Amino acid sequence: MTPVPESTPEPAKKSEDPRQASIVREARRYFMSEGYAATRIEPIARAASVSTATLYGYFPSKGHLFSAVIADAADDFQAQMRTVGMAGGTAREQVTTFATAYAHFMGDRFVRSVFRLVMAERPRFREVAEGFFERGRQDFGAPLIRALLVLAERGELKFPKAAWAAGQLMGMIEHPVFFMPLVTGDEMQTQRTMECIVEEVVETFMARYGT
Repeated sequence: MTPVPESTPEPAKKSEDPRQASIVREARRYFMSEGYAATRIEPIARAASVSTATLYGYFPSKGHLFSAVIADAADDFQAQMRTVGMAGGTAREQVTTFATAYAHFMGDRFVRSVFRLVMAERPRFREVAEGFFERGRQDFGAPLIRALLVLAERGELKFPKAAWAAGQLMGMIEHPVFFMPLVTGDEMQTQRTMECIVEEVVETFMARYGT
């Protein structure tokens, strides 16, 4: 049976309240290991050392809690990706810097686990999932596109459309370090090192778009 999409609650903002942070942290662990349907509120409350009533005071329903977990994960991803810059250096150096950081980010098991959870629950939480993927597009793709446009203005790269070039760069990285283990449950990993993957990606990208 196809799950009926639930109304999407507004995600809770990141809070410095240690009890709320503990609830979200424990809920993330349960959702990722059990899935949404099998996760119960009571064990989360116990693990977070709060009463069930306290948990519901922060999150009126399991749906609100799930939305907060995904928003919290997206915040963590955004913070990590702030380190993926391309400032300074030649086009090859900047592309290598981005490719190295992005490969390590997308190759992280936790990142894949969050994506699996969002994909699995997309029929039930369509707006939450779409918001999560849109944040990824803005956090990762948009800064890369801007950097590539600057390099094109400097005459170091040439492409018909920056978005296409950015998508190809990210896709070459994602396939071996993210999608392959994503669909195989981490049972199959690429035999190439991150350094080898990045080198091949950069060579291919520069051969296509370098001037």
